[in-house]
Amino acid sequence: MVFAHSEIERIAATGIETAVFSYRTSARPDRLFRQIMTIRSRIRQFKPDVVHAHFGTITAFATVVAADVPVVITFRGSDLNPSPSDGLVRNAIQKLLSNTSARFAKAIILVSRDLQARLWLEHPNARVIPTGVDLDLFKPGSSTTAREKLGWSLDDRIILFNAGASPKVKRLDLAEQAVELVRKRIPKVSMKVLRGMTPHDALPLYMNAADCLLLTSDFEGSPDIIKEALACNLPIVSVDAGDVRERTSGVKGTAIVSRNPEAIASETARILTSNERSNGRDKISELDSGKIRDAVIQLYQDILEARRGSD
Repeated sequence: MVFAHSEIERIAATGIETAVFSYRTSARPDRLFRQIMTIRSRIRQFKPDVVHAHFGTITAFATVVAADVPVVITFRGSDLNPSPSDGLVRNAIQKLLSNTSARFAKAIILVSRDLQARLWLEHPNARVIPTGVDLDLFKPGSSTTAREKLGWSLDDRIILFNAGASPKVKRLDLAEQAVELVRKRIPKVSMKVLRGMTPHDALPLYMNAADCLLLTSDFEGSPDIIKEALACNLPIVSVDAGDVRERTSGVKGTAIVSRNPEAIASETARILTSNERSNGRDKISELDSGKIRDAVIQLYQDILEARRGSD
């Protein structure tokens, strides 16, 4: 949840008083009840004007049940998208909790337009606000220097893949099939897989060291890895998931492909042999973290003004 903590820190830096409450979600009734009571206690202690839940499912459900003040929910992807790796029953329960919570929230934030279509019912105060990118952290740098720091070969063509904690949803298997086909065209190719353990502030080093980012997910919301790669001018080959098509539109050195190993391999080989960086940073400026922070704060202000108007 580094993206949520970063957003909260930026909001706090404007002078808005914030308090963060993190907890491990659980569907067990006894634990869920304790979570709800703990949230309710924290709200009574802190007395906030707004409570912001940074995920759907049980997180959002516990929050709307506990809160007696306006609640904002940010839906980020797997809380509304299908989650095959979670199993049919758990997946159905998660979607039920997310959509139920949305009905009781004063406002909801969706990180991509695709997620809006996943809602069972339209929400009167739904806004599409993608996660922001720290453009001071994610920026182009020397590939040679980055590879030397990471101990990577200076001669190989390197593909970066983010498997995170859900390699099945991210379709690591599809990426591996495609890379095997790329190797038949370009012998010295390697794929570096991120598995969710890399510190966030180290990611620019990996992006500047790589030649291409590959994304093959079944489902996405607004993948941060794509936006961060754009900020580093890292070329991208991706399937059409979440808002990737929108984010890469008009950016050179990017390609949207079908979920087919041969199609993925063909575009990846083309981009690797071009030996050019993208111009993604020119496009991603609209998602600067400061602008996104201001959009979230404006939502808070709109909620409070509407509340005062109804009193």
